[in-house]
Amino acid sequence: MTTPNATDRPVKLTVSVLGTGIMGAAMARSLARAGHTVRAWNRSRDKAEPLAADGIHVAGTPAEAVRDAEVVLTVLYDGAAALDVMRQAAPGLRPGTAWVQSTTAGIESVPELAGFAREHGLVFFDAPVLGTRQPAEAGQLTVLAAGPAADRDTVTPVFDAVGSRTVWTGEDGAAGSATRLKLVANSWVLAATAATGEVLALAQGLGVDPHGFFDLIADGPLDMVYLRAKADLVLEDRLTPASFAVATAEKDARLIVRAGEHNGVRLDVAAAAAERFARAAAQGHADEDMAAAYFASFDERRPSA
Repeated sequence: MTTPNATDRPVKLTVSVLGTGIMGAAMARSLARAGHTVRAWNRSRDKAEPLAADGIHVAGTPAEAVRDAEVVLTVLYDGAAALDVMRQAAPGLRPGTAWVQSTTAGIESVPELAGFAREHGLVFFDAPVLGTRQPAEAGQLTVLAAGPAADRDTVTPVFDAVGSRTVWTGEDGAAGSATRLKLVANSWVLAATAATGEVLALAQGLGVDPHGFFDLIADGPLDMVYLRAKADLVLEDRLTPASFAVATAEKDARLIVRAGEHNGVRLDVAAAAAERFARAAAQGHADEDMAAAYFASFDERRPSA
């Protein structure tokens, strides 16, 4: 079920944000703008410190960050990181707290995370988000969520603050239905990103002006706003700051491949994309926008197309 997020809910919450990378920091700011009390923690504290200017309390430990929180939001690297941080947070958790797990964790990690929630009396929501830096900063993400209907009123103000709509995929967060949908969506995003890099690299290799290609497909069924947006980052050498980093794209691509393998599906394109992202990272592009997978087409680092 897809629902537009409300914008007039008066409920104000104390929300703990664990993980303040590209997405977590933006989501914390959106929550603060909506009037919620926000406490943030990050493994590298220097990445969290700028949030103090937005009225966000920067905590020294996960346990401090979650103390008295009504909602805990995790936006970490992967499932293992989310579980490790929540274990550190355990002394400050209280039964009945809602845990909104927004890390792209992989389907095999979700049951383990949900098990931790059960052990500590938490209400578990599997809730990854679609979007990158810009929509995150604007509070315009799409939230994919699964969790008990009886407790959704608690987390809806959080979803309203960080996103423009919420897509509910089920009532059992442990089943990972939201994460499954996120991996399907990301498989398309990563394939399109890898293809964009390859078409630019091939154009360069063949001496073709890439703008001639864009003119060729303009306004037709092969044209795509995403293609042009990612291509512009390469053509205009605007790969930093990253909207979605190469290293994270590689991690997600490998989660997608593994999910396919565990369910009898061979994903050759996703596997190739993972290798492209890995090569680009090894060339020094790990923290750049994932459009930098373009460089994986060459044996050595080259200037932008």
